[in-house]
Amino acid sequence: MEREQKLFINGEWVSTGQTHHVYNKYTGELFCEVYKAGAHEVNHAVEAAEYAFKHVSFPAEERAAVLTKVAQLLRENVEDIARCIAEEGGKPLKDARVEVGRSANTFQLSAEEAKYLKGELIPSQASPNIGSRLMYTIKKPAGVVCAISPFNFPLNLVTHKVAPALAAGNPVIIKPASDTSVCALKLCELLEQAGVPKGYVHCLVGEGSTVGEMLLKDPRIQIYTFTGSPGVGKHIQETVGMRRTILELGSNSATIVHEDGDVEKAAKKLAKMAFAHAGQVCISVQRIYVHQRVEKAFMDLFIDEVKQLKVGDPLDPLTEVGPMISEKEAKRIEAWVNEAKEAGAQIAIGGSRSRCVYEPTVITGAGKGMKVVDEEVFAPVVTVTSYETIEEAIRQVNDSKYGLQAGVYTGSISLAHRLPYLLEVGGVIINDTCNFRADHMPYGGVKDSGMGKEGPHYAVEEMSETVTVVVNLDE
Repeated sequence: MEREQKLFINGEWVSTGQTHHVYNKYTGELFCEVYKAGAHEVNHAVEAAEYAFKHVSFPAEERAAVLTKVAQLLRENVEDIARCIAEEGGKPLKDARVEVGRSANTFQLSAEEAKYLKGELIPSQASPNIGSRLMYTIKKPAGVVCAISPFNFPLNLVTHKVAPALAAGNPVIIKPASDTSVCALKLCELLEQAGVPKGYVHCLVGEGSTVGEMLLKDPRIQIYTFTGSPGVGKHIQETVGMRRTILELGSNSATIVHEDGDVEKAAKKLAKMAFAHAGQVCISVQRIYVHQRVEKAFMDLFIDEVKQLKVGDPLDPLTEVGPMISEKEAKRIEAWVNEAKEAGAQIAIGGSRSRCVYEPTVITGAGKGMKVVDEEVFAPVVTVTSYETIEEAIRQVNDSKYGLQAGVYTGSISLAHRLPYLLEVGGVIINDTCNFRADHMPYGGVKDSGMGKEGPHYAVEEMSETVTVVVNLDE
């Protein structure tokens, strides 16, 4: 339904002179008009956040209570928020419900972190000439946080930035992806209901080239947490200099199906996870490497499973693969697949587009130099390549500028424990796909996949200041 959505700044709902149109990603109809921020709104939000950080008390027990209340409110409003995710983001409704549940869990985990923020005792006997000194560390809030989030998880990736920031005691300014910004503003409504102090949460909508740049160049912001493309991530790091960043960037994640792995389980799970949310997931299965001895058995099962996926309207409860975020992106992956085909790759299934819906597509015979292998496709496209030895598979997984996560199906305990040392990634998932994430685990990559870790405990650490205290007991 067409409506207007105001911005949330310093505890108030604010309208401006410009709006951004958010469309239903499947029907193309106008979903909402969201007010856009300008220089005045950016300055107002940063000024209020800085004031709150320095002057507004928000003790740990209150932070825990607010975060717990938001978790409760999310669970009470699952259907409303899930429908918003499905309409503005194109995510199938059943997956959108899961996203709301995960967000509630992330807030609850962050509430627990707020309760148990602690330093550590430093042993004085570890070094000579310390004398009678007591040494320990404390944790304190690090400063104003700018949270820049993408379109693909318009609630949970906002949550993974906002909840830990608040748990650590930091005010946060949210800059969501404009095309899926309604969910972030709905979250602000719940935070307001839960009693977050004035000045601790703000939400600004606008282009990265304007609002984003103003936020990056404002010295009053101390921490930037960003999920998005490597190019933008590198620009953020170059712009903010010595200020702290958590960068969750691109990937072309791979899963290995070894000759001693469970081929049937691998085929079924990979068919689902390669195309979840139309492949628009940072750890989406993009490259599959299958041992040549099980290649035929795997492909027969895998293609059969892909054929059974229901594609279409995300509001249909049975839909498993919905639209991409825009027709522009669907045309982009269509061109990439055609380019691979012209270079000698074969399309085993799929390869067709209808407006912004791209069919689940499996490519064989693809190799280095093709965008569908080298770049992040962020689309419902997967390549399948056979290998002869596990060393060859490891080399191919590592032959990438990215390194977020990898999956491995194997029956060998020895191999399962060796591979995490050999694969150049931030996470290795054994007997599951690379597309697995538990919200409390450390999540982040290496190389062009970024730096720093998400997951409430680890994000709180990233957003806290460690202060060393030394007490001379002889004085």
